[in-house]
Amino acid sequence: MVEPILKWAGGKRQLLDALYARFPESFDRYHEPFVGGGAVFFDLEPASGTINDVNPRLVSLYERVRDEPDRLIERLEEFADPESAPDPDLPYAETTQRGREVGNYYYQQRARFNDRPYTGEYDPLEEAALFVYLNRTCYNGLYRENADGGFNVPIGRYADPNWVNGGRIRRASEALEHVAVSNRDFEYVLDAAEPGDLVYFDPPYEPMSPTADFTAYSADGFDREDQERLLEVARTLDDRGVNVLVSNSGVTYDRYVEAGFHVDTVDATRAINSDADGRDAVDEVIATNVSEPARRDAGQRALSTFDGR
Repeated sequence: MVEPILKWAGGKRQLLDALYARFPESFDRYHEPFVGGGAVFFDLEPASGTINDVNPRLVSLYERVRDEPDRLIERLEEFADPESAPDPDLPYAETTQRGREVGNYYYQQRARFNDRPYTGEYDPLEEAALFVYLNRTCYNGLYRENADGGFNVPIGRYADPNWVNGGRIRRASEALEHVAVSNRDFEYVLDAAEPGDLVYFDPPYEPMSPTADFTAYSADGFDREDQERLLEVARTLDDRGVNVLVSNSGVTYDRYVEAGFHVDTVDATRAINSDADGRDAVDEVIATNVSEPARRDAGQRALSTFDGR
């Protein structure tokens, strides 16, 4: 088991047992088209397969973790405390690309991280290091982009933040060694997955209400049309003999049942609400085409189950 490098909204660490109980007893390659923070991928450590994400900077980070872990760690060790003064030898020591005042070291590094969307220039290794540093020092470990693709999360409050985690990066590098990493639309999996493989979809969830939208981890978002495309891709994979699991919000329950999937409802505590008292359990669903007798743990029945087939 490898611990994820990043904190990530919507991470599935609290659902691992429920997900694994719905995995097939055996499968060939593993594919995760919305890898995000990679909680499932890194815990599973598949021997082969693909991971993908729409966020190009996230994908670039995983490539650097895989290919240059030691150089990445060395660079992370050079960063200063987020509340210290800006480094006068680095860009944006006084103002950002858009002329906003830089108050401390954190906001200077955030401006540097935003060179790719704002100026089109970036160094892959430096950007990867900045990604990890900001993720470990920003507010609540959140990743959010504005409409122009700029990372805009404010500084967090940490007594002694640890942004290096060298051992974790090296273990993650080993897990990524034999896996293809890509930055494409999720439909790539139609070409990548073969009968007997397992595909786990963890898309940005469809909002439970009009005010509950949280798709801003990428400037492109993920709308209802994308949700419908995802369902069609899952159905196509099912027809081809590919094992499929999908996590999504409770409002998609009927949609996946009508498509012929086995659908379970689960309460999972989310951690992106700024008010700790407001982080209530919300309904989520796990939809799969893996029949109960074929599952890894056919004896587990901890969730309320509706068999849509």
